[in-house]
Amino acid sequence: MEAVLSVAVPAWKASPSALSSSLFSCRPVALRRRTSNASRRSAAVSAVAAAVPSSMKGWIYDDYGPANALRLDENLPVPEVDDDLVLVKVVAAALNPVDFKRRQGKFKASDSSPPTVPGYDVAGVVVKVGSAVKSFKEGDEVYGDVNEKTLENPKKFGSLAQYTAVEEKLLALKPKSIDFAQAAGLPLAVETALEGLEKAGFSSDKSILVLGGAGGVGSLVIQLAKNVYGSSRVAATSSTGKLDLLKSLGADLAIDYTKENFEELPEKFDVVYDAVGQGEKAAKAVKEGGSLVVLTGAVVPPGFRFVVTSDGAALAKLNPFIENGKVRPVLDPNGPFPFSQVVEAFNYLETGRATGKVVIHPVP
Repeated sequence: MEAVLSVAVPAWKASPSALSSSLFSCRPVALRRRTSNASRRSAAVSAVAAAVPSSMKGWIYDDYGPANALRLDENLPVPEVDDDLVLVKVVAAALNPVDFKRRQGKFKASDSSPPTVPGYDVAGVVVKVGSAVKSFKEGDEVYGDVNEKTLENPKKFGSLAQYTAVEEKLLALKPKSIDFAQAAGLPLAVETALEGLEKAGFSSDKSILVLGGAGGVGSLVIQLAKNVYGSSRVAATSSTGKLDLLKSLGADLAIDYTKENFEELPEKFDVVYDAVGQGEKAAKAVKEGGSLVVLTGAVVPPGFRFVVTSDGAALAKLNPFIENGKVRPVLDPNGPFPFSQVVEAFNYLETGRATGKVVIHPVP
């Protein structure tokens, strides 16, 4: 078992002009005390890399529909590895709202047609690399979002299977301070959080309100704003039972949306990051000249919407902040769900009551 060590690290302070260079210059700090035998681990990784079967188990849906449209297929072909691809033995995967919206057929116009193995987020071990791959080798522990463009022709073979093939540029080495389940909970959400802040022109001198601060994306927006960008004023909303979580993530003001109307507060914010679809209410909380990032629901001025692009380089730049604990994944306490309970995991995610990320682990 690994023991997590708590380390107090001051907020990162940087000017907007220095942000791009100084933001990602921290040296990694190991936060976990490893008690496993390194040689046994290396032997196990080598064994995994050496034995790639021709078929695999994976969850698949043959047509769009509800969660019970998914079925476990025990004889799927293992994906082929082209020159720029990396074959990953999946150890953990995570679910996102885009996964069930895609399965429901909401992106038919730009989707690859079923049958589909769903799943965007992956953490696992490299077992094979294409001839043009330079950054990874067999045995590397990696994580990433397997679809470069979230809604544009996403892969037919995603991460909810024993193996998945991913472009080299979409992956990063897994931070050593977190396990596979934690790593699987990061890629799509943290890339979305970061890209939204970048597009809003966020900097250390700006305040932010995060709507849905206990969710997969919202929990990471709080941490990036506070611990990476160094903002002195971070507010976030959640239900009553999750207020302490918001504060632990770095929120200076935790707002209980069941008791307060955030849009009626006298304080307004430079950036409002709306992860839950609050529309006009969200717009009322923005300062004059400020920005509103919208992930779902109606886009009301000054709001804008974007679709995240998967980027392994962005994960690599954030890795030092993950290593030293400034950015940590938040996993739903009802999980991880075993591989056999993917349908149950989807049904739970679709209730809208999950805290952080819903993770599938272990993948056999």
